[in-house]
Amino acid sequence: MPQSQFGRTRVFDDFLGPDNDLTWGSGTVKVGNVGFVSVNEGSFEWTVDEPGGIVAVTTDTGDNDNAALFAGAFQPSLGGCVMEARFKFSNVDCAIYAGFTETLALGTPVMPAEFATATMAYNGSGGMVGVNYDVDGTTDDFRSVFGDAGAISGGATAGGTRASETITADEWYIVRVEIDPDGTGRVYVGHDGGLQGGMDLVEEVSTAAVTNTDQQYAVLMIENRSASARVMEVDYIYAEGGRDWSVD
Repeated sequence: MPQSQFGRTRVFDDFLGPDNDLTWGSGTVKVGNVGFVSVNEGSFEWTVDEPGGIVAVTTDTGDNDNAALFAGAFQPSLGGCVMEARFKFSNVDCAIYAGFTETLALGTPVMPAEFATATMAYNGSGGMVGVNYDVDGTTDDFRSVFGDAGAISGGATAGGTRASETITADEWYIVRVEIDPDGTGRVYVGHDGGLQGGMDLVEEVSTAAVTNTDQQYAVLMIENRSASARVMEVDYIYAEGGRDWSVD
């Protein structure tokens, strides 16, 4: 029984409060209400020629450099957890991960999942539920990710289920990821040429994909796939989970 009305922990940022531009080398820094971490000198700045509040996250110029916004941790067993983000990217020559991951190195972050040719790689030893886009795949698309202990989990589709999107630079996408209290979950992708379209269910698993008592970070990450900086503009990011009332 919750001890007060504040039984859920939440973070939301519309990036409506422009801050000083910043280049960051190692460790973490706060961007609005969420954390920011990158491999090498990732940077961010506020976009001022579009309405609604947008932050532009830029990778460094080395091949496979990445940059991530993150929040957490959230424990699925405490009533489930959800994250949602709306974003676009400057060039399709990149990889994107949006969702939850148990493993997140705050010094040199690693993409939780990567897709090459026709194979999904589940990096790290922790659980993850999310959505991946990777230009290294034979066919460009967003794909569902359900993994744990370095392998596919939850009875999910091998290689991930395609969202059947047309991948276009500089158009808005929305990803929503839900993990239920038992470790099952589902992922959604929305894209309508930058318009206010609905989100489509990409895949749902009925068997636990992650251990429900493991801690999960909500993450939105971009990684370049060539020795060139790549930009991800983020309209908003949201995440929530249950509060742990077990300790008085």
